[in-house]
Amino acid sequence: MIEDPRLSRLVTDIYDTALDPALWSGVLASMAGTMNAQAGALLSKDASRKSVDATCHTGLEPHFERTYADTYGKLGPVATSAFCDTDRIASIPELMPYDEFCRSCFYREWAKPQGWADIAVGVLEKSASGCAYLGFARNESAGMVDDDMRRRLSLVLPHVRRAVLVSKAIEFKQAEAAAFADMLDGLSAGLFLLDAGGRVVHANAAANEILDAADFLRATCGRLAAGDPQADQTLRDALAATGNGDAAIGVRGIALPLIAHDGVRHVAHVLPLMSGARRAAGKTYTATAALFVRKAALAPPSTPDVIGKTYNLTPAELRVLLAIVEIGGVPEVADALGVADTTVKTHLSRLFEKTGTGRQADLVKLVAGFSMPLAS
Repeated sequence: MIEDPRLSRLVTDIYDTALDPALWSGVLASMAGTMNAQAGALLSKDASRKSVDATCHTGLEPHFERTYADTYGKLGPVATSAFCDTDRIASIPELMPYDEFCRSCFYREWAKPQGWADIAVGVLEKSASGCAYLGFARNESAGMVDDDMRRRLSLVLPHVRRAVLVSKAIEFKQAEAAAFADMLDGLSAGLFLLDAGGRVVHANAAANEILDAADFLRATCGRLAAGDPQADQTLRDALAATGNGDAAIGVRGIALPLIAHDGVRHVAHVLPLMSGARRAAGKTYTATAALFVRKAALAPPSTPDVIGKTYNLTPAELRVLLAIVEIGGVPEVADALGVADTTVKTHLSRLFEKTGTGRQADLVKLVAGFSMPLAS
């Protein structure tokens, strides 16, 4: 639960960055303020070069920003450690011995002149090519990273992770009415703009095709309904929660699995339109939420190879991954591939480890994320 009003407001601002990445600097500054931190950044680590780039930051003077990019990005504790654990938040003593950090040229020449004492780092996403992090630095007067800072960072980290993923999926900065409908009609994902009662106030071309099929989603008296009763109730609850802001729906989760009568799987995501910059889109259509629906399948023929290379999968692991997406559970996959259940479970365990996931539903979402967002 997010009880601090400042943190609740932050959640709204975080999701606005999905529409306008230019807002990140201000959002990072606000986040740093709630954590008594001097600086904050979105960091990207390249596994091959073993260097870290600050893709967006706050609290850095131009000189230190420049020297980090030129020299110190490959010398800091994030770059030199192997930390890429999505389940915890790390500080410098967990990345390397603190006395060793204080003797490093990174500290003596770059961190100390800024008065830095410690850094809190959380992983946003990881792959075979590297990791993305959210990090905040504390100066000597604020002291070392403490439990309260870890708690606050752990509250916002899932929302930042989700906002980054949504931003990658939809790839647009502004929701201005003049260009909104034309752009959304170019998406291969179905997009429904809905009011709090689930009534469809706008649907793009892909969404209308879904409604025409009247399968896993249909419009009854103008209200969008899922064919599966449990999925329909989850959708209603999510739409009702949009009236309480981003914090409510973010904590509850925004992903909704949907299955057509022929067994084809789809994934739906709910994005509130009641806060911040998204109000422009919502007011245009009197909508409170956007529902993105896409097939959980591979669009381009080359995508399996891309996924295999990204996560360093063996041919057998890739075969099991695709079967999980197309077929479903372990027994069904084992039967389809003609192997034992234990063999599929072994490959599944390795898939979880290599992709940083923990559930089969996460694997479906991961594969869906590789499909082309724009209609061909």
